[in-house]
Amino acid sequence: QLQLVESGGGLVQPGGSLRLSCQASGVNLKYYAIGWFRQAPGKAPEAVSCISDSDEGDVRSHYTDSVKGRFTIARDDAKNTVYLQMNNLKPEDTAVYYCAGEVSWGHCSRDDSWYDYWGQGTQVSVSS
Repeated sequence: QLQLVESGGGLVQPGGSLRLSCQASGVNLKYYAIGWFRQAPGKAPEAVSCISDSDEGDVRSHYTDSVKGRFTIARDDAKNTVYLQMNNLKPEDTAVYYCAGEVSWGHCSRDDSWYDYWGQGTQVSVSS
């Protein structure tokens, strides 16, 4: 069974960067799509980015409009880890960030109900 653990959150000033990691265990991650979601206090969960499985070799990724050009998702299957590089962070990026996984065949989803496996979350705070 897939288990996910996020790390890399913290407090950063506006314009700063953080790299979140989603470490998988229990399975070979190459068969799984991974999505990143975030939830700010008092707000609904929001899809941030997702990356498809890499079993077929053609990896696809998607980003919500508010993070395009600032965030990059990448996977390192040798390390069973998916990363979310976040640059030029803004106060509105403040949230708890979660990674989620699901068995996939060449796609990923921005629908949180599609994913069966979730990490515990990591806090990202952007403030001066």
